Amino acid sequence: MFRVIKKFSPLVSKNFLQRCPQKQDTVFLFIQGNRFLSNSVSEKFAVKHVDVGRAIYFDAQATTPVDPRVLDAMLPYLVGYYGNPHSRTHAYGWESEAGVEKAREQVANLIGADPKEIVFTSGATESNNISVKGVAHFYAPRKKHIVTTQIEHKCVLDSCRALEGEGFKITYLPVGQNGIISLKELEEALTPETSLVSIMTINNEIGVKQPIAEIGAICKKKKIFFHTDAAQAVGKIPLDVNSMNIDLMSISGHKIYGPKGVGALYIRRRPRVRVEPLQSGGGQERGMRSGTVPTPLVVGLGAACELAQREMAYDHAWMEKLAKRFLDKIYSKLTHVIRNGDPEQSYPGCINVSFAYVEGESLLMALKDVALSSGSACTSASLEPSYVLRAIGTDEDLAHSSIRFGLGRFTTVEEVDYTVEKTIQHVERLREMSPLWEMVQEGVDIKTIQWSQH
Repeated sequence: MFRVIKKFSPLVSKNFLQRCPQKQDTVFLFIQGNRFLSNSVSEKFAVKHVDVGRAIYFDAQATTPVDPRVLDAMLPYLVGYYGNPHSRTHAYGWESEAGVEKAREQVANLIGADPKEIVFTSGATESNNISVKGVAHFYAPRKKHIVTTQIEHKCVLDSCRALEGEGFKITYLPVGQNGIISLKELEEALTPETSLVSIMTINNEIGVKQPIAEIGAICKKKKIFFHTDAAQAVGKIPLDVNSMNIDLMSISGHKIYGPKGVGALYIRRRPRVRVEPLQSGGGQERGMRSGTVPTPLVVGLGAACELAQREMAYDHAWMEKLAKRFLDKIYSKLTHVIRNGDPEQSYPGCINVSFAYVEGESLLMALKDVALSSGSACTSASLEPSYVLRAIGTDEDLAHSSIRFGLGRFTTVEEVDYTVEKTIQHVERLREMSPLWEMVQEGVDIKTIQWSQH
């Protein structure tokens, strides 16, 4: 399936490979990047660090591997440049501070911001909490209304529920069957008391893209701050905080091939957005996020942003190619397959599919050699389907049959073909075991049956 070559990839330095420990059960595979027919890129190689016997990784919305070039940038700050970036009296601190400020500029360049508007955090969850709670608390009691959607990330929804307990009014906008909000309903929900609108750019479960520029224009006209959780979007689609009228944006390092434990928050300076800090301390990051900035992680985030900006078009075309190949093969062999979310206004690397008459958890267990997530996101107690799928009107049985396939920068054509082959094989096998599938094949309309309870 893979070809191991001796030649070093142009995408990773020789020094990186020399520094990495080589184990008996670990190999470095350089897979020929047969991504496009164009001669200009046909000779490129992509590096994959593979532990023999491990599952194929198809869960890029949960996290991504660190790009070796990002690790290359981080390593000096883990070993040699270990000074505290806030120490201003010696060279060790100056070296680290220079690394942090370079990273700040790299993050800002990716989203069209000023470096002074970037605040480093521990990740998108903290950035979302600072945005929602920080704006709400600063502008209360004059403004005590926030607008969000029913399909936001749990940290945004939980932050809003916490504010409800403090007396704030929260409007949870519904979405259509395609997962996209109505701009008319958004505009009607805004009041003079609204301090913030918080709507994610790309949904982490179904990959739907919201009309961010249009939302930003509405908020600007109403003089209301607009926050977007862009953890799944930054580095994957073009974003410009000024042209899109975004006032606050949350960023995560490990969703863009950077390290875990680091993120960023863009906070507009003009017109100024004020937030109440969530924690007290030394007043780092313009007093908005006290605590020593972790230089190696921040440097990694900056390097990941720079790579994403340079290779965004290439990566997006690769995602489109793989997604089309995946869906074409699935649709050609299986019936009663539904893609959740808008097929056009969505990120191609996030494919959420329902296989009717198949239990999603059973399919996940069958696909044990592929790392996937269930679209149903069941809890062990209630086994209720995902709130995102419920919000778009998915039937409960289809919600329980949903699987999210997450494609990434290092996903190969061979991995897609293998996953499709195994998925088709196990869906057919599980359907053969289902009495409901047998009834459907005989022409029975399942929805018209009145089941008796015993």
